Amino acid sequence: MGVTNSNKVISTDQIACDGSLRVTLALTAAPDIMSNPTDIVLVLDRSGSMTGLPLASMKAGADTFIDIIDEATDGAADGQIGSGSRIGIVSFAGSATADTQLITSVADLKDAVDALTAGGNTNHADAFSTAAGLFDPASSNAKVIVMFTDGNTTAGPPPAPVADAAKAQGIIIYAIGLVGSDGVDVSALNEWATDPDAAHVAVTPDAADLEQLFADLAANISNPGATDIVIDEVVNPDFVITSVLMPSKGSAAVTGLNSLRWTIPELGVTASESAVLEFFIRHTAQTSGVKEVNQSIDYSDAEGNAVTFPDPTVTVSCDVVVCPEGCPDPVDLSVEGCADAVVVDAGDVYLESQGRIIQLNVTLKNVCPGKRVALAAILAEVDDSGQEYSRGLKTLTIPAHDFPSCRDVHVRCIKFVVPEDLNVSSGAARGMCSRRSFRARFIAHTIDTSFRCCQGC
Repeated sequence: MGVTNSNKVISTDQIACDGSLRVTLALTAAPDIMSNPTDIVLVLDRSGSMTGLPLASMKAGADTFIDIIDEATDGAADGQIGSGSRIGIVSFAGSATADTQLITSVADLKDAVDALTAGGNTNHADAFSTAAGLFDPASSNAKVIVMFTDGNTTAGPPPAPVADAAKAQGIIIYAIGLVGSDGVDVSALNEWATDPDAAHVAVTPDAADLEQLFADLAANISNPGATDIVIDEVVNPDFVITSVLMPSKGSAAVTGLNSLRWTIPELGVTASESAVLEFFIRHTAQTSGVKEVNQSIDYSDAEGNAVTFPDPTVTVSCDVVVCPEGCPDPVDLSVEGCADAVVVDAGDVYLESQGRIIQLNVTLKNVCPGKRVALAAILAEVDDSGQEYSRGLKTLTIPAHDFPSCRDVHVRCIKFVVPEDLNVSSGAARGMCSRRSFRARFIAHTIDTSFRCCQGC
């Protein structure tokens, strides 16, 4: 069968600016179907949400799947599933129907697919039960269910126990999900499918991708597993790889700040087999937005399997940062190569007496877009009796942000100079090493408002 599934998933779809996430790469490979006959049941969702493009795309995908198996089993697209393998069609809505038994006629299989119409609820339990009932327990053929659905269960009992019973009988379950009108439950697909989830579940939000998902599952069926596998992963430059766990098969090594290589000597040569690699990445850029995790991922093996991986995205949220005061202007100087010493006139520097510089940071909570904020920072020094002495007031205009929703705004580096001759702390020593106590208060309000006072009052 060659490589029957490839997947890449991430542990979360949203992180903070310096956040981390886990990336999982997975492969499944199986022996050549010509020497390892396989019975396959395509389980196809025909509920009401499949009306229109989803149904047409699913039919195209199922027909492509059948064509690929046809040629893979006997080396010719002759209209017959060969070498002892068979395919069956089960469709379901509020209940499931065996549209064919396990048969070899490509024409009959396609006729069954093309005759499907959409309507009704979604009964996954009956679909699994009907599909499992097509297999002959006495047959030595490998047994595979390919479940396609676009939505959540709306009829019948919970499907997970039925799927578990099928897996207990040695049936391998793959799940293909289309994010339909009511949103497919990916966690349910993971529960139904054979482990590991990443190697047996594929999901797309676009019905136009369905044909490719069905084709990817069948495309490498003629290959005898995979050997000498090399996967070179390069993540987006906005991320760095922080750690790589030991893969379930083969070995993996970091090759750069944002790249790694995973090698597997052989996979699925004698029986269906999966391999999983997990690694962790951290976002290091200072920009927000929806970002692709991949920059590139290249696959190769000795058999020439055509393997592609999904390209997941993550939403990165970086807080708004305002720096109202800049650094002092620098004085540039240079020293000639043969000079032992240099004297530089740096100009005038005006001392403000000895003292401390207090630099305050504050976070303005829930600032709405398009609203400037007036901010006051008030500093007082406190003597031993608790008496306060004014040490300064700063009023700042914080510019508006353009994020689509209210955000926290970090205001940094509000500086106060407190000369030493204002020190009110007790003790004989009033030098730079004496302890001084202060209190800071903040007042903030929105500048921009549509409020107008009543006229004539």
